[in-house]
Amino acid sequence: MGTLTIGLSMGLAETSFNNFLSDTYEMDAQTRGELEFPRELPGFLVAVFAGALFFFSEIHIAALSMFIMAIGLAGIGLLGNDYTMMITFMIIWSIGMHLQMPVTHTIGLNLAREGGGGTMLGRLGGVRTGAAIIGSGLLWIGLGETAWAYAPVFILSALVCLAGGICYLAMKPIEGHTGNRPKIIIQKRYTLFYILNVLFGARKQIFITFGPWVLIKVFGEPVSTIAWLNVIASILGMFFSPQIGKLIDRFGERGVLMADAALLIGVCLGYGFADQMGLGRFALDLIYISFVLDQVLFSVGIARTTYVSKIAAKKEDVTATLSLGVTVDHVISMSIPTLGGLIWAIYGYQYVFIGAAIVACLTLIATGFITIPPPKTENQIETEAAG
Repeated sequence: MGTLTIGLSMGLAETSFNNFLSDTYEMDAQTRGELEFPRELPGFLVAVFAGALFFFSEIHIAALSMFIMAIGLAGIGLLGNDYTMMITFMIIWSIGMHLQMPVTHTIGLNLAREGGGGTMLGRLGGVRTGAAIIGSGLLWIGLGETAWAYAPVFILSALVCLAGGICYLAMKPIEGHTGNRPKIIIQKRYTLFYILNVLFGARKQIFITFGPWVLIKVFGEPVSTIAWLNVIASILGMFFSPQIGKLIDRFGERGVLMADAALLIGVCLGYGFADQMGLGRFALDLIYISFVLDQVLFSVGIARTTYVSKIAAKKEDVTATLSLGVTVDHVISMSIPTLGGLIWAIYGYQYVFIGAAIVACLTLIATGFITIPPPKTENQIETEAAG
């Protein structure tokens, strides 16, 4: 239920946020890009937040993060017409959103059977995506092309987050996860994971910020279009996310992440050059396809989580490593939107996605270096436990 409420909340709030900014403040691409710095700053600090809460279990941190999200979303809904208040509550929303990312993955891994981490995370991703269908569907049906209904959308999303926090508090503690985790871990063995997260941060922020912005500003699409595209992406993701998890468990993280990077190169070309390919009215269809494929591919990110779980020196390191991973991906993702908005304003939006294609190529190269150590024998496990 906790995973379901996260998906439902994101389906409501994330889907409408860009249109809310465009309709309420008439932002251009450069201003929209600059807004991502304060929005993503909590992601940069997530390792600090998670470290400060080391005495909490992952379940309690997950509950706290949902309550924080609820406060931020309710604030945007009630006071979002004031720019200063909007930024303030956007940051609060972002704190909760980024704090729940690593802990919910850790909870999923610890509920999985041995060797089935990818499958479990895939199933949870499918549930989350299915819930996002409901959220986006409500927007598509109820909001249409109107701009007056943003406040109730954000308030409804806040109530969903509140329910999610209560669901997490009702969960039984996971054995061995009652707190006292390492605060922050910096070890050489996790270097490639951190590099992949930096590249993901660049990829993620370009698409989250400027993917919808192409539809809204270049093609003039309303919130209802973004909503039904998210519905389509969510329906596909609901089925593909569990399959991606199974592929990870069967073939390994390297092959899955390399395929993801290769597909992203095509997505970049679709976003950036659809209207220059002589497709006529089908150019917008190609943008739609790029948007949907981009959203579906986000679920491949569970491969980085399972990679960490397989190379971790001990289970207690996973949450701290994932939290630091979120931090390092925000080292670059905080600055990318500002740079992207500037490039858009000076050279045009196509060059933003040329940059994204370069990032995808670098990711393809980096994922080729992934190696997974062989599973530990029972003797090794007993020796480590004795030590």
